[in-house]
Amino acid sequence: MSFTNKLLCYAGKKDFQIDKRISVGYFIRLCWKYGWMKVRGSLYSFGNKKIQKGLFMGKAVSIVEKKYLTIGSCVKLHDGVYIDALSIDGVHIGNDVILGRNSRIECTGSLSSIGKGISIGNRTTFGNDCFFGAAGGIQIGEDVVAGQYIRFHSENHNFEDTTRLIREQGVSHKGIIIGDNCWIGSGAVFLDGSEIGDGVVVAAGAVVTRKFPSNVVIGGIPAKILKSREKKE
Repeated sequence: MSFTNKLLCYAGKKDFQIDKRISVGYFIRLCWKYGWMKVRGSLYSFGNKKIQKGLFMGKAVSIVEKKYLTIGSCVKLHDGVYIDALSIDGVHIGNDVILGRNSRIECTGSLSSIGKGISIGNRTTFGNDCFFGAAGGIQIGEDVVAGQYIRFHSENHNFEDTTRLIREQGVSHKGIIIGDNCWIGSGAVFLDGSEIGDGVVVAAGAVVTRKFPSNVVIGGIPAKILKSREKKE
């Protein structure tokens, strides 16, 4: 077994084939980057039973209220990830989850009442610059593939009373639910009360405001069903 294959096996990619056009120098730089991520993750998780083995942490990762955080094995938190875990149910990140650069998880928006929290299922990956506003609770399933600049806002401002300032009318929470095996395009926005079933494809830039069944393609502002993924007889 070659040195490269040994490294891939160590990283959990036993059957992965590297493109022949990738240079040795490029591969070495990646190994250097992930090697330091592994060192930082090992130091951070040392002695913490709620963080499993194999954590990879990029540069300038910031975690607030660590006691509310649970992390599975082989999780990658890339450079600049910020997690404020203060919440009722906590922040639960499953195995083999990836959070891209500069992504933020914020569970509490008010000191008068802490937020609910977020759970992210196994093997789910998010690109760079994603935002998770989890005050009203966010549930994200397993094997979700998601792009960059995706935003979740599980909180709404009340505004019914025109005789009072909106900021004085408080907020409401319904929560957001994402099923398993979904593909979420870059720039999609999920508002409080939205829910998608398993196998849903969300078009880039869609604004999801309501509930959708499994195995459909949705898109638009606000999002609507564009087509079904089910094979016709």
